[in-house]
Amino acid sequence: MKITIIYDNCLAKAGLNTGWGFSALIEVENTPVILFDTGNDSVSLLDNMKQLGIDPAHIGIIVISHAHGDHTGGLSGILAINSQAKVYLTASTSHRITGREVVTVSRPVRISESVMSTGELRGIEQSLAIKTTRGIVVVTGCSHPGVGEIIDAASGYGKVYGIIGGLHGFRDFKRLDGLSLICPCHCTTYKAEIKDLFPQQYTACGAGLELEL
Repeated sequence: MKITIIYDNCLAKAGLNTGWGFSALIEVENTPVILFDTGNDSVSLLDNMKQLGIDPAHIGIIVISHAHGDHTGGLSGILAINSQAKVYLTASTSHRITGREVVTVSRPVRISESVMSTGELRGIEQSLAIKTTRGIVVVTGCSHPGVGEIIDAASGYGKVYGIIGGLHGFRDFKRLDGLSLICPCHCTTYKAEIKDLFPQQYTACGAGLELEL
């Protein structure tokens, strides 16, 4: 599995755009290429994709974690280029998309053999649980339902190996014990504290970061 951070507040590769928002490309064997969230704006998102050598037309699945603009802002730009991607939206999302298959997510959903949605937790947000040879890798947007609840939901698919994405104001740091990969992105308030507590597991997030697992 490979995850590429396309849009984030921070920078991991010189020359890319940063902004308040999040987007990641997820490549998993035997699964169409997944775009998880779309950042805050189409211009920055598409420019970063171009610089990273990512063709928006090759995206097969789009997953929107929740309806906030910093995760949906680039969606219209992607949809204008990509006419075939299947879209997974939470039930609370008000976006209306025509001309393609849209899955409304409330309960847990299997997206492919290796990729599952946690379902819309607390009526606001879904995360992904991805099976890898090392265990389950969780990808989050903002973790509004709570990191602990997301990890608990993902653990139903196997032992959680790591977590990547926005962790918001999460500070129940003991919930991260036992994880081998912790990559706090976007809206995470306590990055410094997490890094101090888990220096070996911590990976700094930023636009352009590539993780292969």
